[in-house]
Amino acid sequence: MQIIECSIRDVKAGQNVRVMMPSNVYGCTLGDEVFVGPFVEIQKGCIIGRGSKIQSHSFLCENVTLGENCFIGHGVTFANDLFKSGAPDANAENWLSIVLGDNVTLGSGATILTDTICSGAVIGAGSVVVKPITVKGVYVGNPARWVREL
Repeated sequence: MQIIECSIRDVKAGQNVRVMMPSNVYGCTLGDEVFVGPFVEIQKGCIIGRGSKIQSHSFLCENVTLGENCFIGHGVTFANDLFKSGAPDANAENWLSIVLGDNVTLGSGATILTDTICSGAVIGAGSVVVKPITVKGVYVGNPARWVREL
């Protein structure tokens, strides 16, 4: 049996970054004033914008970009391998790159399965986002639907 511990490695970090342990954060960039709660995994290629906050038990898969001042609630999951062939795809070239604009809020338990969420969007707790969000507003449900403008 091989035991590999959680760690913070190969991270480019700005000023006043706080990462609570245990967390597994590697191969990514954390901007100034970023907060990462405990039990969070941020994989390689991710870029977390200045002032963003990621709460406990969230998972950011490879190649997620958060704009500035985003809020990621507890237990949020990003997934970029959409199992298009019916099984996991080991080829990262087939995975989505996920980009959130500035000031995006994702409620606890949300699941992100799309490549784009525009600046200022609010995604309700437990919502599943399966299509790009291109208009600022509040989105809730499974699948997430627009409910009101902001």
